[in-house]
Amino acid sequence: MTTRPWIVDDDLWALTEPLLPRWPEKAPGPRPAPDRLCLQGILYVLHNDIAWQLLPLELGFGSDQTCWRRLERWQQAGVFDQQHRVLLARLHAAGELDWSRACVDGSHVRAKKRGEDTGPSPVDRRKTGSRHHLICDGRGTPLKAITTAASVNDVTQTPALVDSVPPVAGRPGRPRRRPEALLGDKGYDSNPNRRELRKHRILPVISRKGPPNTKGLGKLRHVVEQTFALPHQFKRLAVRWERRTELHDAFVSLACSLICWRRLKKANS
Repeated sequence: MTTRPWIVDDDLWALTEPLLPRWPEKAPGPRPAPDRLCLQGILYVLHNDIAWQLLPLELGFGSDQTCWRRLERWQQAGVFDQQHRVLLARLHAAGELDWSRACVDGSHVRAKKRGEDTGPSPVDRRKTGSRHHLICDGRGTPLKAITTAASVNDVTQTPALVDSVPPVAGRPGRPRRRPEALLGDKGYDSNPNRRELRKHRILPVISRKGPPNTKGLGKLRHVVEQTFALPHQFKRLAVRWERRTELHDAFVSLACSLICWRRLKKANS
């Protein structure tokens, strides 16, 4: 039996549909394509990394322009970030998030069409690329990912990553957004960042340049390296094709949401 990972099941659709902006009841022009089918078309592109104009019409997704414009509209409305936050809240409610520590790391992707937040890569023979910066919890669940030019140093993104973690509800009390400790390799070695983390009551566990790594740090940090492998299984994220960062970030947020959704289903099974 052929798997179809782009199919949106009823449970995921019930969670996503309330987040989508509504069309005006008396909007001019033809009736818009169903949101659920457009979302499946977007997922098809995310999983298979095909050009928008090659979307198979026989699957009922609608035209390439319909799906592309729906992706743009939903990203501008913050749908994918909201979806990710809702799923994090459900994981938190189920006790599936580990706030005792968080891990940060970065990964390079080639940018074939250049565009915003791209630049010469220091690890790919100066070819144009971007860099994904990711923060995950102690179990490897992605909390937030941001995109920068390939030449941007990881250490400069530490405050931005920590501040970008959304408030995660799901349990009594104030929403949680700060881990107890932050783990990073030598690329994140910075005394000003350590001081800033301590101001936020976060213990910095970051290796210093020169001496050997902090004992046992690699064993704790392997989760972020495994987490990075998950978004890059979505073929659209292995190479960046979007010139506009906001559209590329839409795919990144959607991939993080799907990872959370799979973990939630596993926890509930």
